[in-house]
Amino acid sequence: MKLSLKGDRDLSPKSAFVKRPYPPGMHGAKKGSRRGKSEYGTQLLEKQKLKWTYGILERQFKRYFFQAQKERGVTAEALVEKLEQRLDNVVYRLGFAPSRPSARQMVTHGHINVNGRRVSIPSYSASIGDVIALRDASRPKGVARELGNRLKKYEAPKWLALDRERLEGKVIGRPLRDEAGIPSDIQKIVEFYSR
Repeated sequence: MKLSLKGDRDLSPKSAFVKRPYPPGMHGAKKGSRRGKSEYGTQLLEKQKLKWTYGILERQFKRYFFQAQKERGVTAEALVEKLEQRLDNVVYRLGFAPSRPSARQMVTHGHINVNGRRVSIPSYSASIGDVIALRDASRPKGVARELGNRLKKYEAPKWLALDRERLEGKVIGRPLRDEAGIPSDIQKIVEFYSR
């Protein structure tokens, strides 16, 4: 499955998934050569897809899951909320970066301010009322050069308010699971960790 991890470049017709819908190798195209996945295999694949989408490691992902499990309400909703509120994801959702990896790089290189202070930790959890902006020192650099043109057509999710002129956004609500557009079946991830 294409997870669109590279932004616009991932839509290329050169992708292996576009060329061949079967596994590589001499015997890949044979019919009936693959057995169906077990329940565990399906759950594991869904977990891996979500990890790769947000670009986080197993240990960190597990920590997010168990934090979400302790909260009141639906675990799947809480997990999505925790992942969506990561600073690198908020920068991506505001349209400041074309992909999550490039948003993470912007944060780690110190191009982002949160409430007027420089934050260089991608896993920083943005909360309601936080103002995320591109630093003034970073605006003349390559980071902001094409940002104005890209943001003209960009529509931010409902839980974020985007100010295109000032190149800043504000967290005004909680991210919803339906709005996130996650390619994984989160219920299977909950089942995976509940074994």
